[in-house]
Amino acid sequence: MLEVRGLTKRFGEVTAVADFSLAVADGETVALLGPSGCGKTTVLRIIAGLEQPDAGQVLLAGRDATDWPPERRGVGLVFQSYALFPHLSVEANVAYGLRFRRGVDRVARVEELLSLVGLSGYERRKPHQLSAGQQQRVALARALAPEPGILLLDEPLSALDAALRKELRAELRALLGKLGMTALYVTHDQEEALALADRVAVMREGRLDQVAPPAELYARPRTPFVAAFLGRANLWPGKVVSVDGDRALVEVAGERFPAERGEAREGDEVFLFFRPEWVHLGDGPFVAAVEGAEYLGDRWELRARFRDLPLVLIAAQDPRASTALSFALPTSQAIRRQ
Repeated sequence: MLEVRGLTKRFGEVTAVADFSLAVADGETVALLGPSGCGKTTVLRIIAGLEQPDAGQVLLAGRDATDWPPERRGVGLVFQSYALFPHLSVEANVAYGLRFRRGVDRVARVEELLSLVGLSGYERRKPHQLSAGQQQRVALARALAPEPGILLLDEPLSALDAALRKELRAELRALLGKLGMTALYVTHDQEEALALADRVAVMREGRLDQVAPPAELYARPRTPFVAAFLGRANLWPGKVVSVDGDRALVEVAGERFPAERGEAREGDEVFLFFRPEWVHLGDGPFVAAVEGAEYLGDRWELRARFRDLPLVLIAAQDPRASTALSFALPTSQAIRRQ
């Protein structure tokens, strides 16, 4: 449904997007994830036709749409700022998305969309009479009104409080699935990307680092950046001393740890990567010195040290009485240093 090939965009001497390529299948939701300033929104604006690339192509349903104006591309846009018309009612805001459609029963279409987003009965209200979550639902209904082939969403939930953001992302995920909608969702929120998307594309400094389903991306990042950006990660510098099939032995701080070797080869300088929740506490061959703990409601997050290496751990019970904890590391991965 959507493919971009080799997109490059410069603003003066700054390269915002560099040789970026990505394909989104029909009915798929892909999250474009990365820190602020990595080029996510620029990619979205190029796809929408609001920016022209310096190089590369945008293909929509297999057709080269790089030079098409925005109104010809058949995409729906939802922004962080809602961008509702304050002087128009809810129904008029939604109907605005139908201004180029002929032969459509606008009243029936608006009623259908407001029912779809849970706002039946709000037709006559103005945007200032709605909550932030309701305003975002109106913006979504307006984007869906002309039945776009692709929905582009630019951090649509980031202005909402945490509880409402979680509620709306679940509603949005269900709605996209119900409609079979193809969507590209820009966000800097890792949890949001994992919860919403069929696949997540991680960007760094205008380039694509890795694209994979959420579970694969979380468990098997290909680069240290993806490992550290997506959730909590332990990354210990080491060296691959031997390889046996898809397994490797990594030497770290004088100890040798088995790991999935990924793309690493014998002799490579690597990071030994593992998530805090993968560590087994209380019964293991290694001892970590506890330096601090933070209570997060359903768990404790510990800052600790093994030899001279920082270590993040997860505990179910209050660990503050302990100055040292034994641990085992049954699962880890070798990621080549960049």
